[in-house]
Amino acid sequence: MPQMNIPDAIAGLYRPDFRTNLHIDKIQGDASTRQYFRVTSPEGTAVACYDPAFEQTSKETYPFLVMQKLLADRGIPVPEVKTADPSTGLILLEDCGDLLLQNIFGSPMEREIPEIYRTIFDILAKLQSIRGKNDRIPFSLGFDREKLMFEFDFFIEHALYGYFEHLLEEKTITELRREFEAITKILVQPRHFVLNHRDFHSRNILLYQGKPVIIDFQDARMGLAQYDAVSLIRDSYVRLDDKLQEELKEYHFNSLRERGMTESGFDEYLHYFDIMAFQRNIKAVGTFCYQTMARKNNTFERSIAPSLAYLPEYFGRRSELKKAGRLLMPIIERVTA
Repeated sequence: MPQMNIPDAIAGLYRPDFRTNLHIDKIQGDASTRQYFRVTSPEGTAVACYDPAFEQTSKETYPFLVMQKLLADRGIPVPEVKTADPSTGLILLEDCGDLLLQNIFGSPMEREIPEIYRTIFDILAKLQSIRGKNDRIPFSLGFDREKLMFEFDFFIEHALYGYFEHLLEEKTITELRREFEAITKILVQPRHFVLNHRDFHSRNILLYQGKPVIIDFQDARMGLAQYDAVSLIRDSYVRLDDKLQEELKEYHFNSLRERGMTESGFDEYLHYFDIMAFQRNIKAVGTFCYQTMARKNNTFERSIAPSLAYLPEYFGRRSELKKAGRLLMPIIERVTA
């Protein structure tokens, strides 16, 4: 649908007597092709999402709607779906405001950060405990070798060959990819997989009426429990203080143990946390470089250096990452100097 027709299509979701009294404003979206609008009507406000992918599917198979129902039914705080129309690719959602978790850093709410994050980790443990049939999304999807290597290769293509072109020699990149393969083998452990949001960071959590609300959950899939914890604790958009980072790792681990979701010890949890964090941060850098170079979207460029700055800590603690770290150091030193 051409963009100029989207407001008309949004109006079509409302009663005829409301349509002349709508105020529709574009909202800055994420790194996807989805577009968002805040709609003010005589009934109040709502958020309209236009996703061209929704036009190619049905309500029953569209991942966002599948996940919204799954999470809402399990008591996970997510926006309510008011209506959905696959013929136009539009979904009308409850308006949960625009206060992102990211926005409270440097605000008067900053003193509440530890308690807010503990509440979010309570939600995460509840989300990760959800089970379902292996032949249904999201449980049929996982961080298998193909998915993890796709993300590593995306980094190679858009960061090493794109944004950082000529900084690493071809033979170094080939050697680095072999290390990525070895790291992937460590992380593919389906017997330990749980449900993950997949983009569980400070830009995908709203604070509405004082409580967290989870958004952008349509890419959920199975993986190690550390994946979502890494996304939140080693966030590319905000940096938690070191003490809180360590407290939250232990808090998450204890939540998993209390729910019977892991039999490992805390040292093993931390071991896989660091290796998963390496993969997650590398994946994020690939996305940011792609947005900067291919999409000409410079809003993500500022997050490249903070994401790379996390990596040396993992290299120092985990022998499995030392070689990859050595190969990546020319890039890390350049952007974090």
